[in-house]
Amino acid sequence: MRLMQNTEQDASETYRERLTPSLWMLVTIALGGPMVALVFAPIAPTVALVIGAIVSVILVALSILLSPTVRVAGTVLHVGRAHIDARWLGAPAEFTGSDARDRRTRDIARDGWHFLRGGVDGLVIVPVTDPADPINSWTISTRTPDRLAAAIRTARTSGGESA
Repeated sequence: MRLMQNTEQDASETYRERLTPSLWMLVTIALGGPMVALVFAPIAPTVALVIGAIVSVILVALSILLSPTVRVAGTVLHVGRAHIDARWLGAPAEFTGSDARDRRTRDIARDGWHFLRGGVDGLVIVPVTDPADPINSWTISTRTPDRLAAAIRTARTSGGESA
């Protein structure tokens, strides 16, 4: 993976997705508030309810705000804190359902870089064509694999590569 020091800040963003937790995960996270309220209930029940509600809101807000993003800006693919120029990428492959599950488990690329998120069904696998890079592919969780793959193809074309 090549790290680029001066990524253009004004590059047009063709794809952006925040991988927020699923609804059920948010409900589970919000249950931290009532647990905190139980600790304070013997002291002051009303205060315990207020503290519990505040803790729930803070936990849910943080889980959404701190969720990683997948984006394609100009000719650069950004996945979480990692990024790679599209000229070093091959043709992306999209997977959903049981195909995506197989690629995340038994058929996972052992020599690849993985960005997997629970509760996100779709998957895009992009080969890395840089001969100096020890990583041979990127496996990326996404809710819209068709749109991410199309954005990567556009970035490859914009970077001078043929899609």
